[in-house]
Amino acid sequence: MTPRPRGGGVAVVTGGGSGLGRAGALALLADGWSVAVAGRRAGALEETLALAGADADRMAAVPTDIRDPDGVASLFAAVRERFGRVDLLFNNAGAAVPRRPVEDMPLDDWDRVVGTVATGAFLCSREAFRVMRDQSPRGGRIINNGAPSAHVPRPYTIAYTAAKHALLGMTRALALDGRRYGIACGQIDVGNVAPVDGGPQPAAVQADGTRAVEPVIPVERFTESLTLMASMPLDANVQFLTVLPTAMPFVGRG
Repeated sequence: MTPRPRGGGVAVVTGGGSGLGRAGALALLADGWSVAVAGRRAGALEETLALAGADADRMAAVPTDIRDPDGVASLFAAVRERFGRVDLLFNNAGAAVPRRPVEDMPLDDWDRVVGTVATGAFLCSREAFRVMRDQSPRGGRIINNGAPSAHVPRPYTIAYTAAKHALLGMTRALALDGRRYGIACGQIDVGNVAPVDGGPQPAAVQADGTRAVEPVIPVERFTESLTLMASMPLDANVQFLTVLPTAMPFVGRG
């Protein structure tokens, strides 16, 4: 068995080729974790790996379509072969589709979002449970990347909102079912994060139909929250953590 590296264990991050997945993976790496980044775009994963610098020997890029059960099984097999175990799964992967009124929502868009956010998280969590249950020492942690929409929707986001609500229920079910195996599960709901490319924050549709540019937080507020949750001993769990700009519309989206 490969020993845990100082300061962390072995983490799997889905959607690790860009955005919050990339930021989270690099933050975990800096915190002492060995990290496998998964995603459909091999080139984007390699870009994340390149950003690891001197710590690249503790990072692996594993191209994976998390909607494919066989692909997910291969992902976890590859991580175990490289690092020996799995201590953390960060279910982060998502799918972007245009915002549309429910009456105009194509079924393909619905399937893409729900298939990635909900089914993909289920498949990865199922495989993580199998690994964490059977490894020694037993146990691990799953962190789901929810969203404020898991609690309060935005206009024209029925697929995204439904998928994040499903993820909320999954978090609760995983936390309950994981107790017998020493597996903790929590969820982080992050609000508006400043665009990582430095571009302008786009205006968001408000509940009254108007558009407004909302406040943002730097990505570091997200990574600080993620590493806090990940660093907890397995006898403690941050069940739900919401981090967002103080002035961002959230409660009632107002």
